[in-house]
Amino acid sequence: MKASTIVASVGVAVLAALGIVMAKTNPTQAEYEEYAVQKLTKYLKTDFCKKTPSILESLIHFNCNKFVDSSQPQMRGIITASTQRQDLIIVSIYITNLKLNSLLPSYKIETIGAFDKFYTYNSEQQ
Repeated sequence: MKASTIVASVGVAVLAALGIVMAKTNPTQAEYEEYAVQKLTKYLKTDFCKKTPSILESLIHFNCNKFVDSSQPQMRGIITASTQRQDLIIVSIYITNLKLNSLLPSYKIETIGAFDKFYTYNSEQQ
């Protein structure tokens, strides 16, 4: 056999094996929702809650961090309703359009899922 044929055969076998591994480790919609809730919770606690005036918290006994923690089921429902998944077998692309109401800004978040992980590659306020 020629060396080029052997190299080509090995290359095809490696690509096939990689494709099988990627297909087996393509995350599910439920895994994405859990990831998105965790990211949103972290963002709200580190950014939004820090901007909540302490006077407001003491006046109405409002604890932002506890509120965010207790709102996780609702967040998951909102993410579920506002996410479209494009399953490409070896990877999945998730596009989430968060829009709660006309008074708050909306966000478009694009994430790719591969190898049991998520990589958010675009997040923009609309």
